[in-house]
Amino acid sequence: MKSSLGVSGRIAAFFQSAQITPLLALVALLLGVFAVLVTPREEEPQINVTMANVLIPFPGAGVGDVEQMVTTPAEQVLSQIAGVEHVMSVSRPGLAVITVQFKVGVPRTEALVRLYDTVNSNADWLPRGLGVLPPIIKPKGIDDVPIVTLTLFSRDTATGAYDLERVAHSLEAELKRVPGTREVVSVGGPGRAVRVEIDPSRMASRGVTVTDLRGALQSANLGLPVGELLAGNHAVAVESGPFL
Repeated sequence: MKSSLGVSGRIAAFFQSAQITPLLALVALLLGVFAVLVTPREEEPQINVTMANVLIPFPGAGVGDVEQMVTTPAEQVLSQIAGVEHVMSVSRPGLAVITVQFKVGVPRTEALVRLYDTVNSNADWLPRGLGVLPPIIKPKGIDDVPIVTLTLFSRDTATGAYDLERVAHSLEAELKRVPGTREVVSVGGPGRAVRVEIDPSRMASRGVTVTDLRGALQSANLGLPVGELLAGNHAVAVESGPFL
């Protein structure tokens, strides 16, 4: 009984009976060894995936004003940079965060030079007369991408965001002790604030105005050296105090 073979079957039958098959296998083996020897390799290869955050402060502005007057024009300018793959933005009260990601393979130094040149040469898009501060560029790399993200929540309604933030900060201290950990950051918490309650009657009795109070708070928010205190043969550096 004769069985019909397809194209692949006939090719396989030919090589099984051909005398050149061992020679082809030896040549393929030698080519593989040669490729292994000449192929460059690294234990930890570095891949150029350059990105940067462009922070544009707009103190006192709401989210809508930040998006309309800062974020949208910034996206249009930064998206014109050669080699840019993605431009993403987040508008917050008083701050615009634009993330610029370059294509894989663009050299890091070249990408950052293009970004700095574009931001500096197009600084006129910012409405400086309204209080927008100069942009701050923070370069990022592939090592800055988080690999583990933990979300804290509570089923207890009495536990608020401030309590969860305290737990997150305590976890930061523990996670930073893990060998090989680069950076641990908590986001989304309400943060801390100092509230100054004004008593108009007491201020009036002491002759203190709101302007005086504002100036006192601003002068207290300094951490500059004011000189040295000399006593005997010793000199002690004196500072004006820590930041609020």
